[in-house]
Amino acid sequence: MNQAEISKLVSQLRVRVNPRLRKLKSAGGPEARLDKLRKTVTALIKHERIELNYPRADESRMYAERLISDAIRYGDCHRETMEMADFWLIEKQLVHKLFKVLAPRFVNYSTAYTRMYTAPSVYPEVVKRAVLELRGNPYPSLVPDMHNNRNLIHNVLLDEAKKAYRTQKYEEIAAKIDAAEKSVSEEARK
Repeated sequence: MNQAEISKLVSQLRVRVNPRLRKLKSAGGPEARLDKLRKTVTALIKHERIELNYPRADESRMYAERLISDAIRYGDCHRETMEMADFWLIEKQLVHKLFKVLAPRFVNYSTAYTRMYTAPSVYPEVVKRAVLELRGNPYPSLVPDMHNNRNLIHNVLLDEAKKAYRTQKYEEIAAKIDAAEKSVSEEARK
């Protein structure tokens, strides 16, 4: 078997996959656990950003990454990929979105297709929450963009005030040095 054949067998996921599955609370057993994960993956593909419990978000992230990765790699003509998309996506119109919208969006990505943030929780609750989103979604970013803040008026005014303060201090230091040099040169003349 050559290297090209081996690379098709090895998963090319860009997110860490846990070797053991999480034990998500479900009264219905493994079927209810899978139903929860299917609903989560469907909601993620549909809305592109969801907020949920951290363990469930982390577990469903693996399945969403695998689904998108196989959709990109094999396309919609591959029978196994279509069966997997049909299984994981409860709403069947989302299969079209997966192959025609998301797969072309993520073709050139070198990072993971999803992003997960820890969400703040309300004080009495101790449940850890997370926000799971697809990269490139149409919503505003959850993390503030700090590199474009330099052009805001208060930052420009603060920068100019700092420059004026520095030039004033440099002039004072230069005046003290000139005064010291003059006194040294006068003492040298005497």
